[in-house]
Amino acid sequence: MFLRVFEFGDFKVDCDRFELSRAGRALKLERKPLELLILLAAGNGHLITRTEIIESLWDSEVFVDTEHGINTAIRKIRQVLGDDPERPRFVQTVTGKGYRFIAPIATVDPSLSGNQSRLSPTEANPLEVGGAAAAPMPTTASPTQSQTVLNASQHSETALGNARISRIILWLAAFGAVVVLAFIAISPAAGGLAARFLGLSARPQISSLAVLPLDNLSGDPSQDYFADGMTDELITMLAKNSTLRVVSRTSVMQYKGAHRPLPEIARALGVDGILEGSIARSGDKVHMTIQLIQAPSDTHLWAESYDRDTGDIDSLSNEAAKTIAKRLNSAVSVSTSQRYVNPAAHDAYLHGRYLWFASLNAKSFEYFKKATELQPDYAPGWSGLALYYGASAIDGQKSPAETLEAGEEAARKAVQLDDTLPEAHLVLCAMIFVNRWDWTRSDLECKRAIELDPEYSEAYHFRAKMLAALNRNQEAIEAQKKATELDPFARPWALDYSYQLARQYDAAQTDGLQRLDSTPNDWGLHWILYETYRCKGMYKEATRELEKMLTLQGEEASVAIVRRAFQQGGYNAVIRWQLGDLKKKSTSQYVSPVDLSLLYAQLGDREKTLSLLEQGYREHSPLLLWVQNDPAYDFLHSDGRYRLVIRDMGLPPAY
Repeated sequence: MFLRVFEFGDFKVDCDRFELSRAGRALKLERKPLELLILLAAGNGHLITRTEIIESLWDSEVFVDTEHGINTAIRKIRQVLGDDPERPRFVQTVTGKGYRFIAPIATVDPSLSGNQSRLSPTEANPLEVGGAAAAPMPTTASPTQSQTVLNASQHSETALGNARISRIILWLAAFGAVVVLAFIAISPAAGGLAARFLGLSARPQISSLAVLPLDNLSGDPSQDYFADGMTDELITMLAKNSTLRVVSRTSVMQYKGAHRPLPEIARALGVDGILEGSIARSGDKVHMTIQLIQAPSDTHLWAESYDRDTGDIDSLSNEAAKTIAKRLNSAVSVSTSQRYVNPAAHDAYLHGRYLWFASLNAKSFEYFKKATELQPDYAPGWSGLALYYGASAIDGQKSPAETLEAGEEAARKAVQLDDTLPEAHLVLCAMIFVNRWDWTRSDLECKRAIELDPEYSEAYHFRAKMLAALNRNQEAIEAQKKATELDPFARPWALDYSYQLARQYDAAQTDGLQRLDSTPNDWGLHWILYETYRCKGMYKEATRELEKMLTLQGEEASVAIVRRAFQQGGYNAVIRWQLGDLKKKSTSQYVSPVDLSLLYAQLGDREKTLSLLEQGYREHSPLLLWVQNDPAYDFLHSDGRYRLVIRDMGLPPAY
């Protein structure tokens, strides 16, 4: 008697019918994933290596990218079973080795009925006959039927002979199909008969693409920066080498480690194509596999594996992007000269970018600096270094004396080395803006960045900030709307900020509250709502948002102090606490005098406010650029000292 029905959890697999079901309802699981599920269950808790999987499921299909085939099959198994790879109930990953099925299995004898039909896991293994594991697999020629489990005494010769015969028949059938399709393809009268007959499209219609974060298969979490960096470069190169709309890095990174159905991800991102894959670095070898999927139908279109030495990976993303663009008939001609890139410099740059995107700007410095030291003519390294200096200056993390000249010099170096880098032009735009207060020249650099990459959301975002400082508020709002449209998941607070700088507080409040529905834990949104309520004079609401922001930043002690201060002395007491906190910080780190001036302005202290604004002017503080956008300074508009600061900066007066 051969048992070919088994259960685990509330799932049942009927090998004769080649069907997976749950509570009597058949579940959709494609051929290869179901074959793999049966194979893993046959292991009875033992490790099934990736090599064993390939030999069992893909031995006769050498044209298939088996690495991606396994990854896709495992993903689909987990989706249909609702299995979490971090806390698996069914399929456990053994990093770098393979997989094992860890759930208890109960077998079912179809010849019996009722409770008698179920056997405990100790009574029988449905996938073993005579003590030998023989997973029931569907025959290659008929994917809807399972292969008969053979008696151990018959298995060797009969299975081998049948396998050979099946492969010969399959080869002849495939050859005949190729001949027929070739005839149809060259026949003018066919008119796409092959496509209609097979339900396929000769050229899949994909106009938009999301590159999901590459899985790090090295088995070493410290290599995450490398996987993320290569993902970032794939996105950049696809945008550069194709006419496709490519979703931004910020939008796709939210799906890192998320095991959700690809059609669902595609709908959320508004794309019809998904590129997913994995990368592993071991010693001086790098292996990357990627596959292209038509998202609405979850159909695999193309896959490729790349093997490189670590000294030859700088061109890998560019090569893959060109191949994908050509396959989708969306390639554009880009004339670029191939530059030598020091592998160590490239790696340092990727590490710096990883830290910079993780908001660890201070830590990114050493890696960007290392990249420029290892290869002085490496433009991305200089661009990254300029990013570090620019962010440190604009956020007030370091003094202008430490950052402005060094940042502009690094940005100019990057542009001189590679005039085609949009990021280099944008960071040069920012450094000219904050260092030289040269609005005309900085805007030219921003427009050049957009010309090089029309979907570069960062360029529109910074241009919005520039326009706001120049009192061109409606233009600023439109620029930020464009940035948000291109990258809706980056800076959920950015459009609210543009409204706030334009003094359109009701719009800022409405938009901010709507965005909190989907991103309630974004402290930046609470910060903008705090500023908006403050500017509207709604101090109770402002204090509440300040408390929420501090809570999300982990400043629980400060939350208690702010709450107590407001209860005892109102909003002015909250401001005085903020002043004391900034003064305390200034003993160990740089604090911009403009930050202090804003607090004194809210208290109505004219002399302190003016004195600090003048100090900010002498220090060339970037924060001074937006003082006219804040109503706290309105009481100074008629003051000659205030007007002199605005005039000497070259800003158009808002008074």
